[in-house]
Amino acid sequence: MSLISVIRETYLGFKSLLIGLRITGREALKPSLTVQYPHDTLKMPARFRGHIQLVLDPATGRPRCTACGLCVKACPSGCIDLDGLKREGEKKKSVSRYDLDFSMCSLCGSCVEVCPSDAIDFSKQYNVASFNRDHFAHMDLYAKIEHDAKVWAQTHPAPAPAVATLAAAAPKPASPPPAAAVTASSAVPTPPAATASSMQTSVASAAAPTVAAPAGARMAVSATAAESKTP
Repeated sequence: MSLISVIRETYLGFKSLLIGLRITGREALKPSLTVQYPHDTLKMPARFRGHIQLVLDPATGRPRCTACGLCVKACPSGCIDLDGLKREGEKKKSVSRYDLDFSMCSLCGSCVEVCPSDAIDFSKQYNVASFNRDHFAHMDLYAKIEHDAKVWAQTHPAPAPAVATLAAAAPKPASPPPAAAVTASSAVPTPPAATASSMQTSVASAAAPTVAAPAGARMAVSATAAESKTP
């Protein structure tokens, strides 16, 4: 081995050592990523794939699944079993049972992609553990979505019925006149036929002003009344 090759190898070794120390120092100055599990957990990324779960409709508080069965046909492992029924007042069927055999699931995502209602999604649960394999062979996903529906109902109170709102906004009918007023008006007797002289006297008295009038005006009124009394 020549002196030149020894110097070259020594230089390359020292350079590699400096590169390693630089990387170690840079990582040592970064904040620690350690979390106190299980008291603290990391937020899973959006593309993380846990076991599948049913999706709740945020508008109605019911599962989006219509029990069409496409996820059962698309599953290559045959690990999905479901059933549905048509409830009263609903136009479409809704899921009533959804069982997953997670011990056979390969997390391929075929059921999520084929679902026409976007009713299936991957959960973010990564710490699913048990000593019994049957707990994964029969996972009741419908019970989980029913619990979420109850929580949704507690945070979203039911609106007031529309019938009561319309009844309150409708105009009220006009109330009939009081019975006492109708009785009093009907009890007024019809006046008998009056003579011509009495009618002229009534007209003259009604036409007389109530305020104080000048002396000439009062004399004119008196003369008119005297002429009406002359036979």
